[in-house]
Amino acid sequence: MSKQRKVVGARADSEGDITHVRLEGNQRFTSIKKAMELADRGELSNAHSVRRGNAKPHLRTNPDSRTRNNLDHMAGDT
Repeated sequence: MSKQRKVVGARADSEGDITHVRLEGNQRFTSIKKAMELADRGELSNAHSVRRGNAKPHLRTNPDSRTRNNLDHMAGDT
């Protein structure tokens, strides 16, 4: 398994959906699709992909008591 990376930033579209994330050490953003692939392979230390029922698949940071590390907060939506 590759070294785990940490999600440190996010971008959202006009509807508030997260479209890209920035990984620690990168200047450029990574598409949410690619980030979900990384998460599925266990390559993200603080996020995981979510697929359930009729909901759109998405990336979510691991739960904890802080809000500033949530993707919506990182994208400036809170």
